[in-house]
Amino acid sequence: MTSAPHFPPLFEGLGLTGAADPFAKAQLQATMGCDAGLVVYNIAADQMRAAIVFAPEVPLEAAMPVMICCAIGFQNALGALAPPEVGVHLDWTGGIYVNGASCGRMQVAASTDDPSAEPDWLVVGLELPLLPIDPNTPGNTPNQTCLFEEGCVDIPPEDLLSAWVRHTLVWINRMEDAGMKPLNEEWRGLAKNLGEEVSFSLAGNTHSGLFVGVDEHFGMLLRDGDDTRLIPLSTLLQGDT
Repeated sequence: MTSAPHFPPLFEGLGLTGAADPFAKAQLQATMGCDAGLVVYNIAADQMRAAIVFAPEVPLEAAMPVMICCAIGFQNALGALAPPEVGVHLDWTGGIYVNGASCGRMQVAASTDDPSAEPDWLVVGLELPLLPIDPNTPGNTPNQTCLFEEGCVDIPPEDLLSAWVRHTLVWINRMEDAGMKPLNEEWRGLAKNLGEEVSFSLAGNTHSGLFVGVDEHFGMLLRDGDDTRLIPLSTLLQGDT
């Protein structure tokens, strides 16, 4: 790493090295009572991992759209730094797609999995591959990519991390000031498979149907025949809460 990332006021960085997992470390720090705005990160030669600690003041289900703010924030950040031909789309389950191929993911964890309870903390994590899984055999995984393979080799990962936090803050402020409408409008233009048949597994359950949209808290609306089911965004919570 050539330089430390720079974060907006009220955000503080905690850099890790080696195999240390920022997503797990952020949850530990949050459990120990750290301030909201802690950004834990680990930038290696082949990948960038980071996580942001939030302290929602609303019930869990109403707090979950913070994950959407983080996802859109990443798309905006990479869009501002990458060549114009680089396209970024967001999967509802947290996957990030660059030029149509899988390129990292968002994760989310909270102190509770009760949708009606106000969490003490909520952590959103980012994992982003910078180099190919196997540099000696490019093309062996056509459905997976990395920033290097998509023409983003000149983007310093520290700058991308800084931009992610800045753009995420912009969308959190917009959500708080203007409600969900601007967030929803931005997200719909970036959402992968919206309006298409989807099938995926969460917590051992397989969900299939027509992805018709989201509710006011970005829960997935999945239509199967005449039946429309809601999959709450909190279903994506990771780990033991």
